[in-house]
Amino acid sequence: MNCAISGEVPEEPVVSKTSGLLFEKRLIERHISDYGKCPITGEPLTIDDIVPIKTGKIVRPRPIQAASIPGMLGMFQTEWDSLMLSNFALEQQLHTARQELSHALYQHDAACRVIARLKKERDEARLLLAQAERHIPASAPITVNASAVSNGRTVAADEVGLGGKKIRPGISAGIFEELTECNAALSQQRKKRQIPSTLAPVDDLERYTQISSHPLQKTSKPGIASIDIHYNKDIIATGGFDTNAVIFDRSSGEILSTLSGHSKKVTSVKFVARDDLFLTSSADKASYHESFWAQTVRIWQGSDDGNYNCNHILNDHNAEVQAVTVHATNNYFVTASLDSTWCFYELSSGLCLTQVEDTSGSEGYTSAAFHPDGLILGTGTSEALVKIWDVKSQTNVARFDGHAGAVTAISFSENGYFLATAASDGVKLWDLRKLRNFRTFAPYGSETPANSVEFDHSGSYLALAGADIRVYQVANVKSEWNGIKTFPDLSGTGKATCVKFGPDAKYLAVGSMDRNLRIFGLPGDNNAMES
Repeated sequence: MNCAISGEVPEEPVVSKTSGLLFEKRLIERHISDYGKCPITGEPLTIDDIVPIKTGKIVRPRPIQAASIPGMLGMFQTEWDSLMLSNFALEQQLHTARQELSHALYQHDAACRVIARLKKERDEARLLLAQAERHIPASAPITVNASAVSNGRTVAADEVGLGGKKIRPGISAGIFEELTECNAALSQQRKKRQIPSTLAPVDDLERYTQISSHPLQKTSKPGIASIDIHYNKDIIATGGFDTNAVIFDRSSGEILSTLSGHSKKVTSVKFVARDDLFLTSSADKASYHESFWAQTVRIWQGSDDGNYNCNHILNDHNAEVQAVTVHATNNYFVTASLDSTWCFYELSSGLCLTQVEDTSGSEGYTSAAFHPDGLILGTGTSEALVKIWDVKSQTNVARFDGHAGAVTAISFSENGYFLATAASDGVKLWDLRKLRNFRTFAPYGSETPANSVEFDHSGSYLALAGADIRVYQVANVKSEWNGIKTFPDLSGTGKATCVKFGPDAKYLAVGSMDRNLRIFGLPGDNNAMES
C-alpha cells in the first residue's frame, strides 16, 4: 500500500479515522500542523485522528534496476527526464501568470488615466460654470436662447470669445496617451500584416460587372454625393443632394432607414464601428450666436427597430462641412470645412475639443482622412493643396502641391505609406516616406474631374471614379500599377461621384448623379434583388 501524498510505500504508515486513507506519518503530521485539514478530502483533521499501523520491520528489497550500473543509469535518466518535464511545466505556468499580471496592470493603468481625464474635465466644467455664474447678475432673470445650441447642448455666454469664436477645452493629456497607444498597437500589427486569404483575386475583379442598381435618393434633387460601408454588417450608407442619408442592406436589397434633418445636400457619411453610431455632414446652416451662422454635422444613434435618432447637432463651422473622418479608436472624429478649419470631436459627448485653423492660406478644406495609425490627418483644399497634419500638436507637417483644382477625395493605403488624392487633373499617388509624387493617373479630360479615389481595406487595390470607374492593382513605387478593370458609367450622366470597396473587395459600390447606387461584382453572386 502506498502513501496518498508521496505515492511511495510508507516507512511509518498511519491511517486517517475520518477518510481511511494511508499516509506517511511525518508527511501527514507536517501537513496537519500547516493546514489543519486532510490533503485529499479537505476535511478538518487533527493529530488525534491519525492511527498508526503496526508492521514488521523488514528490509525492502533493492529494485532490479539498482542491481547493475546500466540499470542505475537508466533510473537516473528517467528521474532527470521527469525533472525537466516538471521544470518546463513550471516555466509555462510562470509565463501565463506574468501575462495575466501584465494585462491586469495595463487595465488598471488605463482605468486610472480615464478617471484622471474625467476628473480634469469635471473640474474644468465646474470652473466654467463658476465663471458664468459670476458674470450673471443675481437679480437678472436667466434666459436661454433656444437657437444657441452647440454639440447638442446650450452654449454659455462665456464660451463665445472675441469675433464669435467658441472657446475650446483642448485635447487633454489622457486623450493624447490613448491616441499614442492606438498608434503603437496598429503600427506593430501593420509590420506583421498579411493579405487575407479571403480577398477577392485579380481574376475575379476582371470579371466584375453590374449586378444590381438601387434608386435610393429622391427624384427632387437627384444625385448621390457620398457613400460608406459598414464592413461588419455589410450595410451601405449614401448621402444625397436631396438632403437625406439612406441606410441600405445590400444582402436583402432593402432600405433600412432614411435619415432626414439636414436642409441641404449631405456632403459626407461615415459609419462608426461601435454602438451603431453614424455621422453625416451637410451644407445646411444653424445659428449659434446672434451674429453668426454655422454649418452642421449630426451624430445618429441606431435603435433596435432599425431607425436612427439624432443624438447631437454640431455647429462649429461657419462654412460648408465637406468631410467627416473617424479615428481608429472609434472614440473621436474630425470634420473639415470650407471655412479653412478642421475640428477634433469626442464622439460620445459630441464636444469639439479643438478647432484648428491654418493661417498660412485662405483655401478651404474639401476632403479629409485619418492615416490608418491615427496620428496623422490628411486634408485636401479648394486650392489644389494636400496638407498633412500632426494630430497631437495640430501643426501642418507637410504639404503636397501639383494638382489642378480642388482636391475632391483623399485615401490612405493600409500599408501606411501610400496616399492617393483626386482632383480635376486626375489621381496622384504620394510616397509619405519621401514626401513626393511617384505616379499620376489622368484618364479623363481637363473638364472631367476625378471625383473619388479609394484603396480597399487590404491595400491591394485602388479604385477611382469620374467619367467611369477604374480599378488598379497596387504595386510599389517603382513598379507599374496595372489597370484591372474599367467600368462604364451606366448612369448616363458621365459623373460617378463616389466609389467604395466592399468587404474583402468582393464588390464595388458606386454612387452617381442619377441617384442610383450600383453594385459591381461577380455575375450570379448578387445577394440583393436588382431594383
